[in-house]
Amino acid sequence: MLMEVASEVRDARAVVALETTLVAHGFPAGDGVAVGLESEQRVREAGAVPATIGVLDGKIRVGLTEDELARFDASARKVGPRDLGAAVVQRAVGATTVGGTLAVCRAVGIAVIATGGLGGVHRGWTRQPDVSSDLGELARTRTLVVSAGIKSLLDVPATLEALETLAVPVLGFRTDALPLFYSAQGGPALSTRVEGADEAAAIARTHWELGGGGLLLARPPDESLDVEPLIEEALSAAGDQGITGQDVTPFVLAFLHKRSGGRTLAANRALVVANAQLAAEVALALAR
Repeated sequence: MLMEVASEVRDARAVVALETTLVAHGFPAGDGVAVGLESEQRVREAGAVPATIGVLDGKIRVGLTEDELARFDASARKVGPRDLGAAVVQRAVGATTVGGTLAVCRAVGIAVIATGGLGGVHRGWTRQPDVSSDLGELARTRTLVVSAGIKSLLDVPATLEALETLAVPVLGFRTDALPLFYSAQGGPALSTRVEGADEAAAIARTHWELGGGGLLLARPPDESLDVEPLIEEALSAAGDQGITGQDVTPFVLAFLHKRSGGRTLAANRALVVANAQLAAEVALALAR
């Protein structure tokens, strides 16, 4: 059996999937596990069941214990949809990206994911095409992803255009503009605003009844930071050091955390756990 679903996840009425790349590579050593556990606690407090997903011991695991979650450190392999099979066969500790988590959710029927920010079209894509598999997986999976918009180190307008091309609805949670991960303001205008979890769930349900795939529910961060100059500096440093592909995001996050004096780290943690709580509220609304 390739997948092992925890009994509480299998029996739950409302489930929220959580990725493990954020735990392994989104925070400094040790902090990621704490953020993962806090996110799970927020989901439980809201009345849903968390299903943190990763690859361990030759199986895709849906629902992890605290000891199992602690195995997802910086040495874990970053696992997108293309990497799941290899991680299973090679018995790697595989930390799932949003795209990898979506692929698993499609297989087991989980309808809601919580994360920090969605991947997408990278800056400089006209010179070297680089588009996250998150977008294609979201388009084909009947799952609603709750995030603080799109990762601000990406080409946000191009990513939003790609989502439109893929017919992925982007809903603003009490906002008319797309949040920019760390910043609540300054993003492109959105066509749809929702005021609560019930409304978001109703739109998702209707979208799926009409044959649609995934949706993005963008929740602005409670603390808004303008870190665009630091992002430009971080991306320049990554280029100078030859850092490309999947390694860019963890490099940029570490750069921001250090250069901002920890402000981006605190903001990142806060938005991740807040997204988990909102995702639980949506999952409960879908279950009603």
